[in-house]
This record gives sequence, structure tokens and C-alpha cells, in this order.
Amino acid sequence: MAEKDTMKKKTGVLLINLGSPDNATVPAVYRYLTEFLNDPRVIDINAVGRFILVNLIIIPLRVFNSTKIYKKLWTDNGSPLIHYGKLLRDAVAKDFGDEVDIHLAMRYGKPSMDEALKQMEKEHYHKIILLPLFPQYASASTGSAIEKAMKLIRKWYVVPDIEIISQFFDNPGYIETVAERAKEHDIASFDHILFSYHGLPERQVDKVYEDRQCSNHDCESEINDENYYCYKATCFATTRMIAQKLGLAESQYTVCFQSRLDKNWLTPFADKVVIEKAKSGCKKLLVFSPAFVSDCLETTVEIGDEYQELFVEHGGEKIQLVSSLNLHPTWVKTVQEMIRERMA
Repeated sequence: MAEKDTMKKKTGVLLINLGSPDNATVPAVYRYLTEFLNDPRVIDINAVGRFILVNLIIIPLRVFNSTKIYKKLWTDNGSPLIHYGKLLRDAVAKDFGDEVDIHLAMRYGKPSMDEALKQMEKEHYHKIILLPLFPQYASASTGSAIEKAMKLIRKWYVVPDIEIISQFFDNPGYIETVAERAKEHDIASFDHILFSYHGLPERQVDKVYEDRQCSNHDCESEINDENYYCYKATCFATTRMIAQKLGLAESQYTVCFQSRLDKNWLTPFADKVVIEKAKSGCKKLLVFSPAFVSDCLETTVEIGDEYQELFVEHGGEKIQLVSSLNLHPTWVKTVQEMIRERMA
């Protein structure tokens, strides 16, 4: 009698986002900032300089103010980024049954990548799919998450097939979801539209290129093989695709970058654009945040609160933030489809 084959091939998926403090207290924020800002991909200077800058200057100066900001962000469900991450994990898992397990981890903080991958090792998956939830690749976000995952997996005795989704800015489902979120508002009623992306030091996008000069590669106007992994190029490309989907003319919107630390970051700076638009007579701004798939400090507080105050202070009236993808049905379906493509 032939031996019965009982093997079932199974896939493990790890959704990865940036992370959040455990709670909105000074000790928790201190721990989070320490882990986050000491990452050499986040602050990419020499180790000694990074240690001094982060641990002796940035964190001592910022931890109390950062805690106040996180308290504004916190809800009854805790951190929105963690809350929506768990809801997304569960929603994505529903259509897969026993063939796929969906896990969630944060690059910094909890649920940790160490614990998630320790659990995944025990499951003996035939394939693992790593999906950092950053639409546009950047070394400081996607690159760091992938590097951390591979450092942990390389210690396993058995390393299964691994698929990595390193960016999805041009995924039609992602673009469609952002557009559907925008249609929740009367777009024609706004004086101008901002597409605000998280900022990066210019040196980090320069490193993508052999000549170390992003400015030589038409990143504002086209996407090509050479700049496909340039964060600046993919941000502008994302904007063009969303604008086309919504029928927006180029004169109706501005691409900008928020959360800068100094003048050598990607421009134009979002806060400066907000002030300029207010001074020019704009009363209502619609603001997209396509780099963030979930509500977080940068969307809810920085854009929704801080930029609103700036806008009013200089003559504007209302900044309307387009909601993050969170648990939108089209977004859940898009994540499922990205996973199925990598399972094929």
C-alpha cells in the first residue's frame, strides 16, 4: 500500500509597520525613541556621532514634548497604528483559511519582530512573505524592516522560501483606495490640495544613485528603472497616479514633505507650503498623506492639529485630512491580492 501524503504547504505572512510606544508615558516614549533613533538606517551617520546626537541631545530634548504629542494621539484603543494593524491582520486572514497565517510586527516596539518571527519559526512554513506596510521604499523604513527580518531569519537552521514586497506605490488597489478615501470629500470645494509625505534627509535619496545625486534624475517628473527605488521619485509618481485617478490638474495640487529635522531634508517643506497657501488667500486645504496606510502621529496630530493651527494663524480656515487606508475594504482586498500574487 502506498504511503499517504499528508503534507500541506503553508505560508506565513508578516505585516510590518514602524511602531509606537507601549503607552503615552515618558518612560515608554523614551524606550521607543531610543530604539528607533539609534537605528543606523534612520540616522545614517557614524556610530559615535549617532550615539551622541540621539542619546545626549535629541532624546533628552524631545522626550517630554513627544510624550505630550502621543497623549493627543492616544485613544481608548491605545495607539491607532497598533490598533488598525491588528484589525488589518485579522481582516486579511479571514479569506485565507488554514493555508495562510497572518502575523503582525512593529519594527520598533511591540508586537516585536523578534517575537513574531520566533513564533513563525515554530510553524515550519514552506514560504514566508514579508510585507512592510510602507508604500514607497525608503532605507529608513522598508530597508530597516527587511534588514531586521533577515538578520533574525538567517539564524534559523531551516530557512524556507522567502518573498519580499519591498514597495507597492504603483499597486492599482492601493491607488484606488486612496482615491476612494478622497471621494469621501467634496474635492471641488477646496482651494488647493496637498500631498504630504514623510520627509527624509536628501543624502538618503542621493545614495540610491551611482552618481549620488538625486537631483540629476528627473524624480519629480518620471519613474524609470534607475529611480524606481528612490523615495522622492516614488512619492511624486504616487501623486501623479492619484491625481489622474481623481481627474486633478497639476495646478490643483502640491507635493510636499513633512516631519523634517533640519534644512537638508526633502523639499518643499509641508509646514512652509501650508503657511504660503494661507497667505495667498486659500481658505480650505485638502491634505493627503499617502505614505501612511494607518492613522498615526504624523497624520492625526501633525497634519490634523499642528498644520491646522498654522493655517488658521496665517489666514486660512480649514485643513481637511484625507483619512488613512486603515481598514477600508478595498485596502484589505489589496493586501490579500498582494499576498496571493506572491503565493503563486
